[in-house]
Amino acid sequence: MKVGYLQTLILGIESSCDETAAAVVAGGRHIQSSVVASQLDTHVKYGGVVPELASREHLRAIVAVVRQALENSSVDFPSLNAIAVTAGPGLVGSLLVGVTYAKALCFAQKIPLIAVNHVEGHIHSVLLENPEIQFPALALVVSGGHTHLFEVKAMGHYRLLGKTRDDAAGEAYDKVAKLLGFGYPGGPIIDKLAPYGNPRAVKFTLAKMKGNELDFSFSGLKTAVLRWTEQNDIKAETAHRRALKNPNLADLRAATSQTTLDLLASFQQTVIDELLRHTTLAADQMGAESIIVAGGVACNAGLRAQAKRTGFAYCFPSPQLSTDNAAMIAAAAYSKFLRKDFAGFDLKAQASLMLA
Repeated sequence: MKVGYLQTLILGIESSCDETAAAVVAGGRHIQSSVVASQLDTHVKYGGVVPELASREHLRAIVAVVRQALENSSVDFPSLNAIAVTAGPGLVGSLLVGVTYAKALCFAQKIPLIAVNHVEGHIHSVLLENPEIQFPALALVVSGGHTHLFEVKAMGHYRLLGKTRDDAAGEAYDKVAKLLGFGYPGGPIIDKLAPYGNPRAVKFTLAKMKGNELDFSFSGLKTAVLRWTEQNDIKAETAHRRALKNPNLADLRAATSQTTLDLLASFQQTVIDELLRHTTLAADQMGAESIIVAGGVACNAGLRAQAKRTGFAYCFPSPQLSTDNAAMIAAAAYSKFLRKDFAGFDLKAQASLMLA
């Protein structure tokens, strides 16, 4: 092993959506191995994740992924102190694959089972690389399935401050990209093309919602993009992009008019402004010492660049820890292991599991 034998070794398993992942983490901090099997090629033709196909692909991959994670870390099952698994939130069929396999392994090896909330895992993805984070911290968890703001008084102590009332930010990216013929996943494509456009060319007005001022809403923005496409008649341009086979960035840029590039830049700028506006407001209200940004959208270059100019202490995970992975699940399980917060074999997958 790369770290001393006396440190706690936890195998993490993640299967909440469309990536099958396993990792071994020592002492809650040291990543010994991290293996992720992507299902992108399976879902790209449908423009999004198909739940039934995702479950099937998890079944195919999970045994090999766990085996590879153990081999890469030079750890065997008897050396493990516990196995942690994502119990929710996520696609219930996908979650069931990971939960069932983790329970079987724990039963066979007679080692503890630890249930982890996927959202808490994302928060720990930042702490893995930024142990100096000061509390209280504000956590913005933003991805294809989540846009949440949490007050983190200390690790394991969370209070929900705001959430999306409809589409998550990453979901809005994917839907806009699909609408414009850019393919799936849409977030990385829009992020790479946005610098070629004018971010203030298209004026979007977001809905003013009653109630919690820290809640988000992105469905209206998605609808505004649809209305823009109808008014500007870009059907031929969109059809041309959809017809491209395995396009690279240069191909997509060449197939995109300056008007559409301006739209992409304005869309991205509006999403970033909204995320940072809510985050800054929440940080001021709670007196946050640090701000954690986690989830797939944390990879967004525009968001990272603009966050640095706010004057707040933002902490982002590295790109490989921003998207779904099992290292963050094993890391989040460490404190639960120390206080013997173990799950029973009646553990169930919960598609809408809340972080409390």
